[in-house]
Amino acid sequence: MADPATMARQYLEAWNRRDWAAYTGVMHAGYSYTGGDGQTQKGSEAGLAVGQMFANGFPDGTIEIKSIHATGNVAVVEFVGRGTHKGELMGIAPTGKKLELPVCDVIEFRDGKIYAEREYFDVMHMMQQLGVVPAAATA
Repeated sequence: MADPATMARQYLEAWNRRDWAAYTGVMHAGYSYTGGDGQTQKGSEAGLAVGQMFANGFPDGTIEIKSIHATGNVAVVEFVGRGTHKGELMGIAPTGKKLELPVCDVIEFRDGKIYAEREYFDVMHMMQQLGVVPAAATA
């Protein structure tokens, strides 16, 4: 069994390749995903739906891992998601705008698989980059 840092890297690299079998293959039977809205979804189908939602919204999307910190059965991954909004995303029609979004992903492992994933990112920052909400005024 690989260590949590290696497994987290393999998981995110599977998303970059759109290798959905590898992506869901590392998910525990009790997998849960908590996203930026604070809602928790359970099951590998939910995890796959979230991964595919972002892949469809940003067909050229990539994850650039900046750092991975692992201890015990938890890996904390800092990454930057980049892509062009060319597909529907959460009901938002494609804008053609580029996105660069810092993300923190806390991944908990159990039995050598991802048991829980908690992803933190600034949804408002994403919406501002997509042009669907105005950017904050600057002094």
